[in-house]
Amino acid sequence: MNKLALILTALLFLSLMPGKFKENQKRYSRVRTAYAEKEAGVIKLLTEKLVEIEKLEIYLRAFKYEKKIELWARNKGEKKFKLIKIYDVCRTSGRLGPKRKEGDFQIPEGFYHIDAFNPASSYYLSMRINYPNKSDRILGYKQKLGGNICIHGDCVTIGCLPITDNEIKELYLFCIEAKDCGQSKIPVTVYPARLTDNNYKNLVEKYNSEKDKVNLWTDLKAAYDKFNESKSLPTVTFLQSGRHEIK
Repeated sequence: MNKLALILTALLFLSLMPGKFKENQKRYSRVRTAYAEKEAGVIKLLTEKLVEIEKLEIYLRAFKYEKKIELWARNKGEKKFKLIKIYDVCRTSGRLGPKRKEGDFQIPEGFYHIDAFNPASSYYLSMRINYPNKSDRILGYKQKLGGNICIHGDCVTIGCLPITDNEIKELYLFCIEAKDCGQSKIPVTVYPARLTDNNYKNLVEKYNSEKDKVNLWTDLKAAYDKFNESKSLPTVTFLQSGRHEIK
């Protein structure tokens, strides 16, 4: 097991200890710097939306074509999320469509969650998403799916979602606070684009012969519409076919 894997495994174990996650993260100088520079701004953003940092739950939506990551938040126990901030993705790779194997330079698309934090990342600060998920393992190239797909700083990527070092400090802090409040999984949905009716129609027409993409986008479209209508997360069930049931 390499050094990065050891760090991620250790931090994942520590994250399971209630109320200890922030304490352990702040052992690292980059995290302490993030708190010194960004904590007041984070509290201000939440206060403006009537979200208490002590009750924080968050959700992230990423849009590859628009190069945006949306941060949504709510108070624990509430149903509806509120949009807090939109971050610019400063570099992309690959094309529209899911990631199906290691080395394809694709940014994944689908339903994920953050499964590890790395405060000593080569890319300043990073948060790994759980690619490959169940759907990826069914539909992808099973011998070589790849991994370590992250939201991170440093504006470089061969399949990740990078934002600037300045902005990763803030987003990383939001995620620390949510974890420290007891949110076991921070959901991350990665879309090819904003799936408005018009965008979805254009994508399906352009890629009509690529059923893998169209099927995934149809599932993502259902989740996109339900969240936009209710501002609450639909239940996503992974099916044996690699498709999803959205309720």
